[in-house]
Amino acid sequence: MEKKQVELNRKTILVTGSPGFIGANLVIRILTTLTAGTIVSLDNMNDYYEVSLKEWRLEQISAVAEKSPVKHVFIKGSIGDKELIDQLFKQYHFDIVVNLAAQAGVRYSIDHPDVYIESNIIGFYNLLEACRHYPVEHLVYASSSSVYGGNKKVPFSTDDKVDNPVSLYAATKKSDELLAHAYSKLYNIPSTGLRFFTVYGPAGRPDMFYFSATKKLAAGQKIQIFNYGDMKRDFTYIDDIVEGIVRVMQGAPEKATGADGLPIPPYAVYNIGGGQPENLLDYISTLQEELVRAEVLPPDYDFEGHRELVGMQAGDVPITYADSEALERDYGFTPSIDIKTGLRKFCEWYKGYYGA
Repeated sequence: MEKKQVELNRKTILVTGSPGFIGANLVIRILTTLTAGTIVSLDNMNDYYEVSLKEWRLEQISAVAEKSPVKHVFIKGSIGDKELIDQLFKQYHFDIVVNLAAQAGVRYSIDHPDVYIESNIIGFYNLLEACRHYPVEHLVYASSSSVYGGNKKVPFSTDDKVDNPVSLYAATKKSDELLAHAYSKLYNIPSTGLRFFTVYGPAGRPDMFYFSATKKLAAGQKIQIFNYGDMKRDFTYIDDIVEGIVRVMQGAPEKATGADGLPIPPYAVYNIGGGQPENLLDYISTLQEELVRAEVLPPDYDFEGHRELVGMQAGDVPITYADSEALERDYGFTPSIDIKTGLRKFCEWYKGYYGA
């Protein structure tokens, strides 16, 4: 049964992590489709990857905001700053909060654990406390497919147990889901967690494989292919991710009272994934074809000579595979953009942004 969709127009919306890959695309989508309302976007602009790319995304947002009837305010700050978060909630009284700010990356968490606790745990706690004291209609937050860890059962379902994370990043994302459930139960805060599956597309995160591989190939360097290429990923194009978020934003879990007179937690978690796991070597071949087509690489590029098959990396998993049936059931949406279409758009953007 599909959820009743609530109109987003005239809402006051907080989007954290707005110059990030998903955040920027979401803000632009809202600015181009709504006819009234306010978006406050927040980010600390850290240097986990090149800040110039975040600045470029912010410029894209600003250009769209100038022509939009929706008011947009960008604030440079951290969700780890409790005083700032409380001040913003007190000032704006947000209707909807979308938390996309997080320290991302599995491998980075091995050497930089502190930033994951600061952003993903303390920062999320600050937002939950603010939602408690300044009630919101809906809190939507980014979780991750990494919570499934080394799950052997595929496809991954939100009904599966996810108690065995294989990275600190995954542990923080699972912790967010637990915290959200507790706050939903205690304070009747409608919250929805979204487990994203390997998001890619133009102006994406440079630490993601398709992007870092492109930069290395363009520089004539070798790319390392982990687990000797025996990997499968449920790649999800950015437009599908944004469509999923927008649908979910409009349909908060309903509040209800249990037999004990206490709130039944208005809480939900969904997968957003393509539902078509791609073999990593096939994905790389498609990427290489599109890089040649976009003239980022020459037609006679020696791809075999620039590949190096290596073992598995700590914290990584051999397969991700989303069961997104619940998303289709409740919101009438299933990701559908294939990797050839998605990688073509990325390669064309890359050519325009970096040149060849």
